[in-house]
Amino acid sequence: MTPALVDLIRAALWLVSATAFGWMLDGTYGALVAVLIAASYLVARHLWQLTQLIRWARQPLGTETPSAGGLWGEAYAALHRRARSAAEQREELGKLLDRFRQAAEVMPEGVVILDGHRNIEWMNGRAEVILNLQPSRDLGSPITYLLREPEFLAYIGHSNPTGSLVLRSARSAGQTLQIQSVPFAAGRSLLLVRDITQLQKLETMRRDFVANVSHELRTPLTVVAGFLETTAEGLTDLPQEEVRQYLDMAGDQAKRMQRLIEDLLTLSTLETDAPPSEESIAMPDLLAEIRDEAAALSAGRHEVVLENAGPPRLSGNYKELRSAFGNLASNAVRYTPAGGRIVIGWRNAPDGGAAFSVTDTGLGIDARDLPRLTERFYRVDRGRSRETGGTGLGLAIVKHVLERHQAKLDIASTPGEGSTFTATFPERRVTPDQAGS
Repeated sequence: MTPALVDLIRAALWLVSATAFGWMLDGTYGALVAVLIAASYLVARHLWQLTQLIRWARQPLGTETPSAGGLWGEAYAALHRRARSAAEQREELGKLLDRFRQAAEVMPEGVVILDGHRNIEWMNGRAEVILNLQPSRDLGSPITYLLREPEFLAYIGHSNPTGSLVLRSARSAGQTLQIQSVPFAAGRSLLLVRDITQLQKLETMRRDFVANVSHELRTPLTVVAGFLETTAEGLTDLPQEEVRQYLDMAGDQAKRMQRLIEDLLTLSTLETDAPPSEESIAMPDLLAEIRDEAAALSAGRHEVVLENAGPPRLSGNYKELRSAFGNLASNAVRYTPAGGRIVIGWRNAPDGGAAFSVTDTGLGIDARDLPRLTERFYRVDRGRSRETGGTGLGLAIVKHVLERHQAKLDIASTPGEGSTFTATFPERRVTPDQAGS
């Protein structure tokens, strides 16, 4: 039997009992009065239950359901089940939203949620950094007030933007952004923002690198081809001495290309290979080799001096450090006019480490060129560099070798007076003297 039928039978019994009682007391009039009283009671009872329901509905979720029987008890139970189901759904949605926000927070891209009017509803931490936004200030603001570049306004102005937009940001000088708008729920949109500044720089460096390598190889190849062609055409007519001179010049250019390729391979190895095996290097022997090589390259045109006052041993890769130190010394020889002085130094550093330095009395370098010296193929004087046989990769190799040894390169120079290149190694690289062990 349903609660509704139980309540109906109960009300009917109330009315019948009231009518019989009234009839017994005062006939027809008494019966009518009793019926009215019974009906009023039933109405009052339902109104009280309805008031209870309204009060309960206004209480916080989870408030205990009022006790009632019959149809009202069933109504309370049904409403309680519905409220509990809704609470469970809200809790689950809340958990999903939390998971979404947690996932968005760890994304490398900036994420911005825009409402139907393109106002900012939410952003992750990466978006705050990339777009220079502050939640306390910018939440609720139209995104078009913050990014006012015409390209972005045109892109976001479409009802359904497609593809992505590459934008040079006016909010941060030199910053390049990639922005993509994706439709989201309930008329909202998701704005994905990536900072591609570094990627564009790398792409520019790649293009420049290919162009530079092509240029550096084209020049000696042209010279070699020209000399060989001239020699082949005039082999029977040219004097033997002139033929030998052409072949020697072609050989010099071939050696230059060989040095360039060797430097490119060295640089590629330094950039891609794992850190090399290390050993305890006897510095007096290494320094003597560097001095002898510099003296041989100078061919008596410079005074080459070695000043060794540093620790006797250094932990590192001998081949790499020999290449780096040799590049610094050979650069000093190439860019110091005849009669100049070159000092190769090795000393203790104030912090417990050690420092290798090369000081020359050469041409010097302008301050504006110093930050770019370790870039591949960057030359202060391109013509003189080719004249002296440099590949333009020496300081790039030095930079990578020192980075792999946690060392730092400092450059001090005065135009017309000379330069000092100093490689400073940390204390942990200095090893105890094992010469006698």
